[in-house]
Amino acid sequence: MSEKSLLLVAAAALIDADGRVLICQRPQGKALAGLWEFPGGKVEAGETPEACLIRELEEELGIQVAQACLAPFVFASHSYESFHLLMPLYLIRRWNGQVTAKEHKALAWVKPAKLTDYPMPPADAPLVAWLRDLV
Repeated sequence: MSEKSLLLVAAAALIDADGRVLICQRPQGKALAGLWEFPGGKVEAGETPEACLIRELEEELGIQVAQACLAPFVFASHSYESFHLLMPLYLIRRWNGQVTAKEHKALAWVKPAKLTDYPMPPADAPLVAWLRDLV
């Protein structure tokens, strides 16, 4: 078996006052374009997953999140063809600023039970059951 590189990606489940979760549609020109995902991104060298999420949420959605508002929830471990993805998912219920699609094609606030209606990358899909059952 050949060695695959490990890719660490931090993701967020932003939850609004109505219990809906934010998902983002990947733009054209990116891998898995058109699929829906949780916001977040690659953890840079020397960066913690929490620092990564704070940076990515500012870049992707224009919101500010305090580290104290990041609640570790569950993680995904998924083997793609050329790498293995490890993705902690954090729950976030408080942030500052207005959520805006800066890098995604579209945004949707979705009740956890309806998340299966949106096609997601293989690594994101298993997280939906956790959100549906526990949030």
